Amino acid sequence: MVLPGILFMIIFSYIPIYGLSIAFKNYTVVSTMRSAAWVGFENFEIILKDRYFWGSVTNTLAISFLKLLFGFVTPILLAVMIYEIKDGPFKRIVQTISYLPHFLSWIVLGGMLISWMSTNGMFNQILMGLGIIKEGKNILLDADKYWWIASLSDVWKEAGWGTILYLATMAGIDPTYYEAARIDGASRFRQIISITIPLIKTIICLNFILTISGLLNSNLDQTLVLMNTQNQETAEVINSYVYRMGLAQGDFSYATAAGLGVSIVSVVLLVLANLLTKKLNDRSVL
Repeated sequence: MVLPGILFMIIFSYIPIYGLSIAFKNYTVVSTMRSAAWVGFENFEIILKDRYFWGSVTNTLAISFLKLLFGFVTPILLAVMIYEIKDGPFKRIVQTISYLPHFLSWIVLGGMLISWMSTNGMFNQILMGLGIIKEGKNILLDADKYWWIASLSDVWKEAGWGTILYLATMAGIDPTYYEAARIDGASRFRQIISITIPLIKTIICLNFILTISGLLNSNLDQTLVLMNTQNQETAEVINSYVYRMGLAQGDFSYATAAGLGVSIVSVVLLVLANLLTKKLNDRSVL
């Protein structure tokens, strides 16, 4: 049963590692990976001097930190609230509604957001109805607001799906803990703080490690859908910049070098996050 997964990893994860060699070569579409001339670290030197690349790094980190700030805590809070609801139709409806955005592609959700944030869209109609603004304007054309749009829309899409692991862990908690707490007079809030949260600490730490390691891997689909010429200055992230340089402009060596650099930094972040959670999780390594 494991064999298909192993073959998939070998074919799509390990064999392509050989292609990383073009990061150190001057590779073009008319050459092969073997015949391309070696240039050493020249591509990396170009990256270090490229202000557009560093602009994409700034945008990526800003959006990722906002996603971490809101997107990491929201699934935990939502999972706790769903867990506290008694089993019944209302609980199933809440779970279904919260899961639904995850199964829609960014093409669909992006189209919805573009429509909602247009000059005559839903958001402007609500703001004008509340008297906050006098006339509508296209929110997506405002570059200063893009970081918030990208981070909050990602939370909206993934928060419900992110509750699955937490709810599965909570389902395995021995109910006698809660019975003993109620006998001792603990309130519902005290039970959450003293029982639920500590018993899901391991899965929280695991998700934290994975989230930190992916800080530089921004959502390419979301960026390509929501980015336009007006907000590109703050919308361009590393993945979209590498995509444009590699596929749109044909500079494969530059794009590979940038991707390799991001991967190395991600591994460093992964190790640092694991060391941090080791100290917070009774010295145990996840």
